[in-house]
Amino acid sequence: MVNKQELLEMLYMMVKIRRVEERLMDIFSQGKIPGFIHVSIGQEAVPVGVCSCLKRDDYIFTTHRGHGQAIAKGIDLKRFMAEIYGRRDGYCKGKAGSMHIACKELGIVGSNGIVGGGIPLSLGTAFASMYRGEDKISVCFFGDGASNEGTFHESLNLASIWNLPIVFCCENNGWAQFTPQKTFMRLENISKRAESYGMPGVTLDGGDVLKVREEAEKAIMRARKGQGPTLLECKTHRWFGHYAGDPQKYRSPKDIEEARKSDPIQKIQNYLFELKYIDPEYVDKVEAKVKTEIEEAIAFAEGSPVAGAEELMKDVYV
Repeated sequence: MVNKQELLEMLYMMVKIRRVEERLMDIFSQGKIPGFIHVSIGQEAVPVGVCSCLKRDDYIFTTHRGHGQAIAKGIDLKRFMAEIYGRRDGYCKGKAGSMHIACKELGIVGSNGIVGGGIPLSLGTAFASMYRGEDKISVCFFGDGASNEGTFHESLNLASIWNLPIVFCCENNGWAQFTPQKTFMRLENISKRAESYGMPGVTLDGGDVLKVREEAEKAIMRARKGQGPTLLECKTHRWFGHYAGDPQKYRSPKDIEEARKSDPIQKIQNYLFELKYIDPEYVDKVEAKVKTEIEEAIAFAEGSPVAGAEELMKDVYV
């Protein structure tokens, strides 16, 4: 059962992710951020619902659209923002940028530039936890496109054989970059593939943070008890393009309009209004708090120095 404080924390975290992503799009459009960014606006319920069930030292593997996952796990916003800016005070001293932010202390192992490339890596932390007898589990986030990669099938098979403490979380927004799901697979539900590897597979509404949390909690408890992996498919909606600035010419205006009708933040707010846990004034306070945190983080990032060329080969494998 989710208590009042947990519900309020989930609302705060979802608003935080949304406003961070919106601000990042604005900053990116001003040319202040190097490289590309991929935002998770419209998908906030999935990382918040899953990460609300995790311990501080559990592992997560993020995606290229992974800002929300890192924020939901509790990453410090100032160092997070500095990393995206490519500055020395970032978590990876500016080397990781938007797509590869990692934080050892929080178990955020980071993303991978190859679609589906993080899935086999996640077996490593899961195996290490099992081998050492640690009470840690791993969660690997990936998209619907990654579920068509060989790494997905090989990894689920091996995780099942070894009974690893891992949850595979597919954030299915219906788009593999610029291609709709219906054109690259005949399956309606990706969770069906779990049957082939002898593990539970669950498809759920990824726009409902409470449903995500409910199923994630079951899967995480199962993994922690030594009962093996689970495949969660969270069906969600991508409001914007594959990357910031993507004009989405491949997508009909009606599809975008329909996606935006499914707002996970509005859904949890309405639920909390019904319970009389919050009122409009409370929502305004959350928004104000988040805005202050974001602007302080941006100021920190913009005040952080750019790492010098002499640091290029430090902290990396050569």
